Amino acid sequence: MDLSNTVYALDAITIDLCLSMLPWAPFRSTTAAIKLHTLLDLRGAIPSFIHISDGKLHDVNVLDLLVPEAGAFYLMDRAYLDFEHLHALTQMGAFFVTRAKSNMDAQRLYSAPTDHSTGLVAEQTIALNGFYPSQHYSQQT
Repeated sequence: MDLSNTVYALDAITIDLCLSMLPWAPFRSTTAAIKLHTLLDLRGAIPSFIHISDGKLHDVNVLDLLVPEAGAFYLMDRAYLDFEHLHALTQMGAFFVTRAKSNMDAQRLYSAPTDHSTGLVAEQTIALNGFYPSQHYSQQT
């Protein structure tokens, strides 16, 4: 891809394991698991960051382990929607793209013109209405 900024995709996968064979990786009462967290630079095929954790580590906590690149875009799914972590990312000069959760309490302030033929549904500036989200991410997004 010909991109002027670095674009990263961040995601995790849980790998189920046999608890009787690997008791050091308990996940649920009868299964074991590890989680593979991967940050992929979309300009190549080699991950920029890999973290292997126990299966219980929530995806969003991996944001604490990353050193964000100023000017880079981070593409993430809803598992990373935590406004305190995302605010820290933007404070370091990085940008993020994620999908909103269905219960997110926000109001639209502005909708930018969107070419729907590109697959983009909407580009909007929003303000968070909820007490805790607005405490952790006080600026407009």
